[in-house]
Formats: sequence, C-alpha cells, structure tokens
Amino acid sequence: MAEINLNQSQESWWFRVVKGMFVGSGFIIPGVSGGALAAIFGIYERLIHFLADIRKNFKKNIRFFLPVAIGALLSIVILSWGVSFLLGNYETIILWFFIGAILGTAPALWEEAGKEGRNKSDVLLMVAAFIGGLAIIGLSTQQIQGAVPANFLTWTLCGFLISLGTLIPGLSPSNFIVIMGLYQAMADGFKTLNLSVVLPILLGMILTLALLSKVIKAIFVKHYTKFFHFVVGIVAASTLLIVPTNYSGFGWLQYGLCLLMLILGIGIGAWMAKLEAKYK
Repeated sequence: MAEINLNQSQESWWFRVVKGMFVGSGFIIPGVSGGALAAIFGIYERLIHFLADIRKNFKKNIRFFLPVAIGALLSIVILSWGVSFLLGNYETIILWFFIGAILGTAPALWEEAGKEGRNKSDVLLMVAAFIGGLAIIGLSTQQIQGAVPANFLTWTLCGFLISLGTLIPGLSPSNFIVIMGLYQAMADGFKTLNLSVVLPILLGMILTLALLSKVIKAIFVKHYTKFFHFVVGIVAASTLLIVPTNYSGFGWLQYGLCLLMLILGIGIGAWMAKLEAKYK
C-alpha cells in the first residue's frame, strides 16, 4: 500500500470543507454512505489510519481533518433542516442528484481500487459484494417492521450505525434509521441541538470508532486491492437500491428536473474527483 502523503496545501483547506460536507451528507441522507463518499473523495484511507492510531502524526492529522469535520457538521446541521422537507416533497428528484454525484466520482473510485493491480479474483469479489449487498440491504428493509422506541439505548445504536457507515464504505446508516422509525426524530434532534438525542448518538459513534477502527485498518493494510474492490461492489449495490421507483403524478417538468439533477450531480462529482486528483 502506498504511503499516505501528510503534506497538504493550504489552498485545499476550503476544498476539504466541501468534501466534509459531502461526507457528512452520508450521515443524514437515506441511501448515501459517508464511508463510501469518504472513499470516493480520497480521505477514507487516511481517516482509518488516523482513527486506528490517533497519536501517530496527531497534529498533522488534526490540521487535515479539522476542515473536514467542520464541513461534516455544517452538512448535518443544514441538511437536518432541509432534508425532511425535500425528501418528503421532492424525494425522487433529489435522489437523482445524489445518484449523479456518485456516478460522477465512480471512475476515480475504480481507478483507486486498481492502483496496486487488479486480477480476476478482485473482479469476482467485487461482483460478489454487489450481489451480496443487494440481497442484504434489500432484505433488511423488509425484515425490520414497525417503529423502535426512542430512548438512550436506541439513540446510541443510531450512533453505532452512523460510525459503521463511516468505517464500512457503502453502508448507509440512515436507511436503517428510517426503517427503525427514528429518522424524523433524529433530524429534529439535530435541528434543535437536543442533547438527549445528540449525546447518546455521539457516544455510540465514539465507542464504535474506538473498537472497530483498528480492525478495519488491519484489513485495509493487508488486503488493500481486494478491500477496495469490495467497496466498489457495495457502492454499486447501495446506489442501485436508491434509484427511485415512484413517479406517481409526474409530468414532463418533473422528469426533466430528474434528468437535470442527474446531470448536475454527475458534473459536481466529476469536478470533485478532478480536484481530489490535483491535491492528492
């Protein structure tokens, strides 16, 4: 595995804020994975190394991840105000934008997966991850029925899922939180900074990162190529599963907006990938 470059241009500070906003969207938007977006935008590898050994290069990593964290927090706060309204009223149109953003960055993710070589077993693993991801994520939406009561333990579980979505690219924590019936209450908790919601979520996130980051790093270091091909398969599966199927009442205007959002998302995703290649 190539050594991580710790020297970052000051010019890229605001760019990392923007990347953090995209990654943060994976914590709050159903169907989007923060870990997958971190991998797509080139910060996943360094994030895992940092979490697994916080003391190593601590100051440089803090300087690097501070704008990312600021962007992620801004994204969560802003999106928690708007995401319920937008997804409630324009879900199909908005989802096409996020699908476009993922498609726009997909070539960069594919290139990242093969930067240390690619063989038939890597491709087979990617296909297996795609099929398995479709089956597991699809079945989970059918097996969990009804609302889960909102309390300290369930909010901690939400924090666990959010961190898991960061550590495992392609896993969308918000999907499961929606299925549990806690998504609206979580968004409201972020909007009002309700500590009874925010604190247990943070606790669940911290515990998960502390317990699992070293395991993920070990897999990443020893099986870089296979791990990233696995990521590509999961990202493809999770993206396919959020393709909208409900077009009730749509006319030419709505279909045109879906196409516009898809094109806009692809353009922004490709632009972000080019910037990442420049600063990486």
